[in-house]
Amino acid sequence: MSFDTPLSLAGPLREPRQMLADQEYGGHSSIHDDAMAEKLGFRAGPIEGPTHFSQFQPLLAKIWGRDWFERGCFSSHFLNMVVEGEKVRAFAEVPAEGATSTRAWAEKADGTPVLEASASVGTGGPTLLEARMAALRPPGKLLILEDLKVGMTGAKDERVRMDPDQNMGALYPFSLNQKLAAITETSPWYSDAKASPWGRAIIPFEMLSVLFEYTSREAAFPVKGPAVGLFADQEIRVIDGPLFVGEEYVLRREIAALAESKRTESYWVRTRVFDAKGQKQVAEMLLNHATMKNSYAGYAEAG
Repeated sequence: MSFDTPLSLAGPLREPRQMLADQEYGGHSSIHDDAMAEKLGFRAGPIEGPTHFSQFQPLLAKIWGRDWFERGCFSSHFLNMVVEGEKVRAFAEVPAEGATSTRAWAEKADGTPVLEASASVGTGGPTLLEARMAALRPPGKLLILEDLKVGMTGAKDERVRMDPDQNMGALYPFSLNQKLAAITETSPWYSDAKASPWGRAIIPFEMLSVLFEYTSREAAFPVKGPAVGLFADQEIRVIDGPLFVGEEYVLRREIAALAESKRTESYWVRTRVFDAKGQKQVAEMLLNHATMKNSYAGYAEAG
């Protein structure tokens, strides 16, 4: 007997940890600081969106096995903020045998949606964010982002690495080992080279965002400030992975799109990740930085 009923995998309820309360950029606190969040109309500093990516790893590894770690892509649109103490559960539809993409989502314990996503391996059809970006309307007059242009590239090649006890700077004031002590889903592959199928410790999926944003200031994109931003959409694609702890990588950034809404001006950055020689691409990130208009002094008057 066979059925067409769609089935889903569900992970356990978890309480993700807030590790960005001390985050700084542009000489000021970020939206992850409670006082700043409340000033902007939020009830508390939210947990960073990519933190939730860890909860999907057991589900997607169950679906695609080792292939997920070597060629996986998670493309996410964030829907509602989560603050420390709230519980979250991850879900993923079980795809048909041989399928290379599926739908994923996360909810709070009361059913409030946290994010929606597509998950895939290889280079299948359009991802959730590719479809969202293609549907963007041209923005009106921009103020905070008026000096940005689509196609603008970062000022230089950026070199990054992540060692176990390396503090990841003002944007991410913690180390990999500190994250591993708090991460929702643990794996010996993240710290034990002997346990890893690749003979080296691998960087957790949620920490790829940290690695790729570590040197983002070096791109020197002319964004006006001070202004407070948040991640609205994020896609991480592993092309020739996994990425390894202690390995050096080269990053190249480009403005992929510009947009605005009633409350934000947004710039989408595509970050291509290469091996240490800068020749072989191993990963890519698409990130929508949404900058809060009401956090920029004089925005209403200038408009």
